[in-house]
Parts: sequence; C-alpha cells; structure tokens
Amino acid sequence: MRFPASLYVSMTSYLVGKKLRGVEQFPLVLMLEPTHRCNLSCAGCGRIREYHDTLSREMSLEDCLTSIEEAGTPIVTITGGEPLLYSQVPQLVEETLGRGRHIYFCTNGLLLEEALSLFRPNPHFTWNVHFDGTEHVHDAIIGKPGGFSKALAGIKAAKAKGFRVSTNTTVYRESSVIDIARLFQQLTKAGVDGILVAPGFSYEEVVRDVFLTRSEIVRKFREISSWGRDFPIISNPLYLEFVSGKRSLKCTPWGNPTRNSQGWKSPCYLITDTHYRTFAELMDRTDWDHYVSGEDPRCSQCMVHCGFEPTIARQMGLKDLFRMLRWNLNV
Repeated sequence: MRFPASLYVSMTSYLVGKKLRGVEQFPLVLMLEPTHRCNLSCAGCGRIREYHDTLSREMSLEDCLTSIEEAGTPIVTITGGEPLLYSQVPQLVEETLGRGRHIYFCTNGLLLEEALSLFRPNPHFTWNVHFDGTEHVHDAIIGKPGGFSKALAGIKAAKAKGFRVSTNTTVYRESSVIDIARLFQQLTKAGVDGILVAPGFSYEEVVRDVFLTRSEIVRKFREISSWGRDFPIISNPLYLEFVSGKRSLKCTPWGNPTRNSQGWKSPCYLITDTHYRTFAELMDRTDWDHYVSGEDPRCSQCMVHCGFEPTIARQMGLKDLFRMLRWNLNV
C-alpha cells in the first residue's frame, strides 16, 4: 500500500464526520513549524528569509500541543526550518502520537542518522526527507557538498531500524526531468516507502527566476505524472492530473493551516499577510473567498499541493474515491 491503512481510516472518518455535521471549511493537515532554525540556506526556501528576524525563537511544547488540538486534523506535518533542531522534538513526537495523530516529519536529512536513537518506529510516523535532484544538483541547491550522501545514508539507516520513510522533491525551472527520474530510481532502490513531487512556489523573498510558471509546470508534469508504475509516487494522482493540465481545481487555502512561533499564519502555508493568536481567529478573520478566487496576484502561478490536494479530498465523489482506493493498493 502507498499509505498505511490506518491513515486512510483516520482521514475517511474525519471527512465523513465533517460532512455529516455540515462543516464547510475545515483543515486536513496541520503544518506545525516549532522552529524556523535551519542548518541550510536552500535557494528556493522562503522561510529562512521571511522569518530571518525570529529564527532563534521556537514554540513551547505546550503551544505545539494546544495547536494540534485546536486544528483537530488527523495528520500533523512537523516541519520548519529543520525540526530536528527543535529543543523538545522527541517529546513533541511522542505526545503527538499519543493523541492518535499521524506524523509526517519533514527533514533535510543531515541530522537524521544521528537522531534515530531518539525515536521509535510507529505505523503513524513517517520521516519525510527532502531531495531536489541527484547528488550534484541537490548539493548545489542546498549549498552543501555531501548533503545528498548524508541524507541518503540517513534514509538507509532509518529503513534498517524499521521506520517508514518518504521523500519530497520540489521541481524548479532549472530542474531536469531526466535528473528527477534518475533521483527517483536511486530513492526507489534505497527502499523508500513513497515519493512526493510538486512544483515550487514563487516566494516574493526569493529570486523569482528559479520558479516555474503554470505553463512550464504543466509541460514538466505531463511526463512526471506518468511515472506512477515505475516509482512509489504518493502524490495524489488526481492532483498530478491538475499539474499536468488535465483537471481544473480551485485552491482550498485553509486545508493545510500553518502554526509557528509567530502564531497562525494567514492566509496559507505559502503566503503571509498576518498571524493570528488562535486557530478560530484564523478561520473567522481571513477573507477566504479572495484567495479561492485566485484574484490575488501572488496566487497566479501557484499549483502547489498544499492548496489543491485538500480540494480533491473535499470534493471527491464515489468514482474518484474508488479510483483512489485502487491506486493506494496498487504499488
């Protein structure tokens, strides 16, 4: 299976419960950023630039756990920055799992191998390691020679200890489809449980010529989206139809709300207009219709999964549901 059966059960129960109660706007995945500190300065990263004045701050464990309860999502993505630099990371993982949540722990992998002794394998826990290309390409993007081999060693060590491991690849303007295919071959050989792939977002704080326009995204993903039988790609196949130009979707900006040391980030994981003190304030005070409409110029080229995969989950009919079930079973 591409995802654990328990994750499907949790998400399906959650979605059905919301629909039965008539709730229209609700999150699916909490993006929890307990720290923005990082041991890299990647070319396409907006966080270390946007939050450069507050990189030394981190959320308290109590604030993290309160945010998990506020959002109520079945999945928590622990991200950053580099979340392995968070001072209370083992306790955060343990407490989150104890609340029955599924965790995707996003890391650049440089500290992974040494950190494994702090954690125990759990069917609700998945390491998610970032790779943007084969060794030469990846190391150039992250600005650290040896970074690729270090992260790959971390993956192999994690798999040897029984952890679930997935990877995440961001596609930029200069990304070679051939190089990405070679990367996926390496990751598949290393035994990863899944591969996520999506276009990057054109952050205002980052040099913009590294990012793809919508037409460029479609051209690259028409080929990438056909690789599902060759590699364990876990990007939603309906979302891949969207980035390939075969399906039209509107954004669900509240689908993956972000909580960090500044508060609840509004309106979405990618764009920051303000931060709110509570999740309720985020939901009540954000002009969601404005961002759903796509009228904001910052949204014009965006096809990033955090905005559009929640739309698929919210609008999925029986035909697409059965298709998704078959896809999950056929690895």
